[in-house]
Amino acid sequence: MEPTGSEEVAHDLSPYMKIYKDGRLERIAGKDVVHPSFDPKTNVESKDVVISSEPDISARLFIPKITNQNQKLPVFVYFHGGAFIIETPFSPNYHNYVNSVASQANVVAVSVHYRRAPEHPVPIAHEDSWTAIKWVASHLNGNGPEEWLNRHADLGRVFFSGDSAGANIAHHMAIRVGTERLDSIKLQGIVLVHPFFWGVKPVGSEATEPEKRTTADQLWRFACPATSSSDDPLINPAKDPKLGSLGCGRVLVCVAEKDDMFSRGWYYKELLEKSEWDGVVEVFETKEEGHVFHTTNPSCENALALLNHIVSFINHN
Repeated sequence: MEPTGSEEVAHDLSPYMKIYKDGRLERIAGKDVVHPSFDPKTNVESKDVVISSEPDISARLFIPKITNQNQKLPVFVYFHGGAFIIETPFSPNYHNYVNSVASQANVVAVSVHYRRAPEHPVPIAHEDSWTAIKWVASHLNGNGPEEWLNRHADLGRVFFSGDSAGANIAHHMAIRVGTERLDSIKLQGIVLVHPFFWGVKPVGSEATEPEKRTTADQLWRFACPATSSSDDPLINPAKDPKLGSLGCGRVLVCVAEKDDMFSRGWYYKELLEKSEWDGVVEVFETKEEGHVFHTTNPSCENALALLNHIVSFINHN
């Protein structure tokens, strides 16, 4: 039997999303939500805050146990993954991950809830994320709207991070810091975990067969319908004339051996080193793992090693 009009699929982007011919949108993954809370295992407290009501931008904040009420901590701004179309900071995997970073690195964390495609196509996610960064920066001298940041955020020690699409956002936010001179914060470094970068021509070990490259191309075009191609500077740093303006001195790129975007992470390091940027970039490689494995299996040995390396990067003096 043929599917009825309401069940006919116009775009099948499994395992992320399906869009039906009647216009109905079904997100398959990333729908579960956990509430902010105090975590007795890590002594981290979390809460949700509104950054902007129009447009609708919010964040989940995390703060570790404070022993000195005048204590200032580094700020870790996180952008979740999900191909720009699924997941939120309130998803269990992202809540738990940022909670762990806040605990082990002893940082105040801001996990950004940006608007997602296809309802809000890229670069709306990037613009929302920049709004969130400026909101964080508004807490300079303790004059912002959020008391946790007023009291405990050291805006001279700020880090951006994300995984997959969120790593793409973190990269572009660092470029905006470098080009737009947001002087109220000092971006020390960025951590890009399995970044969603792509390009028309394969690099490194990437598959050359067109059918094997289709998924990434389709996801990008779905998230950013107005794009020129997979060589758009938003998805391919090699085509971005602003790459050398990255507004931090340190970059950590994390790659996974079985990730389809493995070679893009190494290529990003090569691009930075050839650019006008004069910072230090390192790559941390995980063997025998796939894309964002650390969010689906956070207690495995490799995920813990990845977390420890990220924590060491943040705490490096």
